[in-house]
Order: sequence, then C-alpha cells, then structure tokens
Amino acid sequence: MKAELNFTIEQNQPLLKRIATKFTQDPYEIEELVQETFIRSLSSLERFVNHPKLVAWLFVIMRNVYINNYRKISKYRTIESELTHTSHFEQLSHNGSESKFVMTDIQNAIKKLPQDNYIAFTMFMEGYKYQEIADHLQIAEGTVKTRIHMARKILKKNLKVYRK
Repeated sequence: MKAELNFTIEQNQPLLKRIATKFTQDPYEIEELVQETFIRSLSSLERFVNHPKLVAWLFVIMRNVYINNYRKISKYRTIESELTHTSHFEQLSHNGSESKFVMTDIQNAIKKLPQDNYIAFTMFMEGYKYQEIADHLQIAEGTVKTRIHMARKILKKNLKVYRK
C-alpha cells in the first residue's frame, strides 16, 4: 500500500502544482501548498488511491489549506495594523522605537497568560479553528472559546494603557 501511496503522490504532484498556480504565483508558496495538501491528505489518501475523484478531493484540501493560511496572515496583518496605527499615535510621526516597545509589551502580556489560556489563544492566533484546538487539547469546543475569551479579557486589562 505504501508503494501505491507514493506512486499516487508522484503522479499527482505536477497536476497539483498547476492547480496551486491559481492561488499563488510564488514558486516557494506553490511548493508549500502542494506539500501541505499531501500532508493533510495522508490520513485518508489510501481510500482515494485509484478513485476517480482523487484530484477533486485534493483540490478541496488545497483550497482549504490556502484559505486557512490566508486567514492566518490576514489576522496578523490586522493586529499589526491596529497596533501600529492606534488613534492617539496617528498624528505623531512614526517612531520605530515606540512600536517596538508596544510589541514587546504585547508579547510579554501574552506570555503572562495562564498556561491553558495561552495555548488556546496562541493556537487561535496562528489560524487554528476552535474545533481543531479542542481536538488538539482534547477538551470541549466551548472550553476553548471560554479560554480564548478569558485571554482576551486579561490582555485587554493588562494593555489598557494603549486603548483610547
């Protein structure tokens, strides 16, 4: 079976690279996208060997990987944008040292979160969905939501000097 899986991967890799060009033109990102697609598909790939819908299934996985990565990047950009363009700093000229202090304060505040909240919060910030976090931590999805909510409250309290 291992040989069939390897053959399936080798056979479909060029096709997936062509499909990946619909999402990105960066050769490095294309490689990463194809590799991540195969990694995510490995647990169920043996059911799809020689299946007529194999490529469609791999395409769905690739699209989801791309969307999740895009969401993760956009979350970081949103947070960075909010932190660097806070309203009371807008009228001042950009100060790199000030931004560094702000980022250091945020990183320190995140590190000081209780361990359970820290893990759930950082996984969420990395782009994982609630259910994925719950599965990883082997807890209920509601517990994950509560931990993330509590982490946000703690961070909001500890970083209140940066609010309006």
